[in-house]
Amino acid sequence: MISVLDQRLRAACGAFARLGRLRIWPALALAGLLAACATPQRIDGPGPAFERQGRFAVNLQPAGAAPYAAQGGFSWRDDGRLLRLDLVSPLGGILARIQVESGRAMLERADGSRESAPTPDELLALVWGHPMPVSGLRYWMRGEAAPGLVVDARHDAQDRLTSLRQDGWEVRLSDYDGQAPGACACRARTSRACGACN
Repeated sequence: MISVLDQRLRAACGAFARLGRLRIWPALALAGLLAACATPQRIDGPGPAFERQGRFAVNLQPAGAAPYAAQGGFSWRDDGRLLRLDLVSPLGGILARIQVESGRAMLERADGSRESAPTPDELLALVWGHPMPVSGLRYWMRGEAAPGLVVDARHDAQDRLTSLRQDGWEVRLSDYDGQAPGACACRARTSRACGACN
């Protein structure tokens, strides 16, 4: 009696284990896909550069228009001469690539179409219809003020920049990572009053 019950129990456990293996593959595939989407590809290039990969979220609330939000991943590489920023969808496809050199900023969309302007800020204002502080981000991500007038700069106990107002933007920096070269403010929040957008 025990051997018959034992055989049935083993058979049931074996069937359940086979079913579990079949169900686990989609879960593992989904976990792998999500892990791949969470971190955009590093941008290769020669020589030393300030590099970071992470996530972005943009929320625009223009006066008299519907709010707009976008999110995804980014990969940033800045060697001081050339800045390249890849914006990646949550599923991992490149939404746009921005390249900034002295006197020229170019955006290439996923469909291959291109736009250009003298500065990255002007480029994004042209493309999105709203200013975005890419020139400032180049410095703020490193925990530094951009060149120009700085108002109300604040630092933490370790003398790291935590907030400032510059070029009409209110900037809050936090979660410094300590990676080389230089510590990076892993979280940069920028906001601008609607009156400053015109």
